Amino acid sequence: MRRIVLVTVIALALATPAGGVPGSGLYGVVVRGPITPVCTTETPCDAPAVGVKLFFARNGAVRTVVTSSLGRYRIALAPGTYSVRTGSAAAIGRGLEPRRVVVPAGWKKQPFSIDTGIR
Repeated sequence: MRRIVLVTVIALALATPAGGVPGSGLYGVVVRGPITPVCTTETPCDAPAVGVKLFFARNGAVRTVVTSSLGRYRIALAPGTYSVRTGSAAAIGRGLEPRRVVVPAGWKKQPFSIDTGIR
């Protein structure tokens, strides 16, 4: 009986990717910046992008996620190439970067930045 339990636990551990989240998708932090015209050691140039809606589009299907109070996001996506945009109607600065991402089989850390246009 112990051997069966041990084999089952090992099989489940091998079937689940690191971090305990099965499937594939992206996770990371979205930052916005610059947030001030002059950056110094005491005043950072960027900040978490809170409550930003990200749209991931591929083959006519669109999935969305909203960033947390720390600018973090996690979204399950099938492997493939996606175009990405924010829910903001007005493009400021260069907007969201990158605008295209590749989702591998498994989970990938993918940071995003939003250019505020402050110069």
